[in-house]
Amino acid sequence: MDLYITIKVFLMFKKLIQLGYICLLLAAFNSCSAVRSTINAAGSNIDALLSEPRKIENKITVPYAPEARLAVLWVGHATVLIQIDDKFIMTDPNMMNTVGQFSKRLVEPGIDAEHIPDLDAVLISHLHIDHLSPASLDIIESKIHHLFIPQGGMVYIPDFSFPMDELKTWEIWESDGLRITAVPAVHNGWRYGLDDAWMKTSFTGYVITYNGITVHFAGDTAYDPELFHEIGRQFPDIDLTLVPVSPIHPREYSKVRHTDPIEAIQIYQDLNARFLTPIHFDTFPESADTLGEAGSILQEEMSRRYLTDKQVVILTQGQRYVYIRYEPTIVKSKQGAESKKQ
Repeated sequence: MDLYITIKVFLMFKKLIQLGYICLLLAAFNSCSAVRSTINAAGSNIDALLSEPRKIENKITVPYAPEARLAVLWVGHATVLIQIDDKFIMTDPNMMNTVGQFSKRLVEPGIDAEHIPDLDAVLISHLHIDHLSPASLDIIESKIHHLFIPQGGMVYIPDFSFPMDELKTWEIWESDGLRITAVPAVHNGWRYGLDDAWMKTSFTGYVITYNGITVHFAGDTAYDPELFHEIGRQFPDIDLTLVPVSPIHPREYSKVRHTDPIEAIQIYQDLNARFLTPIHFDTFPESADTLGEAGSILQEEMSRRYLTDKQVVILTQGQRYVYIRYEPTIVKSKQGAESKKQ
């Protein structure tokens, strides 16, 4: 037990040294609020480092839902497994227990890697280490049919066996009825901080369309009413939007690149989408946010705007929700009587 504690303490101090380096980068490239935000997050990260991620009971092992035209399984953070009819799409795959060797998961991934199905498309929204995880891509490499990354981002992708395409804003890729469109977001495209000077286009959102179903994945973004109204005009029939709701604090720093729960609901309404599901919360420590805070604020705003849990669907990690089901069809039985089949 003494050896175990010694190792944990050593790892904690190692992470603190790394945190100091991160703070120096943030001080060089962002505001003092960014440094305060990172320092405030240190306590949460240390707590997480000294404990194991929360286990998820009864994980889904067969993610295909035969009754679903549109279903989502939230793996955690910005990682979402989307089923549209017979197609599977995954966003920002991150199956790691830590990001950047410092920030540790609070809850384990919502599906085990061996149960992830073949993925018709994998969408990378930007290059930050919690969204572009080469180690996670390596784990599921054999399952990925095609990977998409924002313009300029391929420089940080190792040599994998699957095909890859960079998409610039409003660029479209289409195959076998599946259409992927890169849409605007308000964020930044650097990976290490120092590359901020030249990585100016490597962030994006996506709109996925297939068989008349449309899903918007916002990636990481700040709120811009003109931008999201324009996406809504370009795609007037969005069924589901997936929008981050954290980090929230400190707002003067976070608001320039991250939506909070109130802004996420505003995006949902600007897009005139049918459903909203929040992401990017309660999976890794998020700045100065407290666990459960994003969900509480979201619930309060839903109540204020008279939105129901059928419109704003809040998932827990590992939960799957069917948004659109196949309509019952009328079939003839052997006796000629009509019966309904789901």
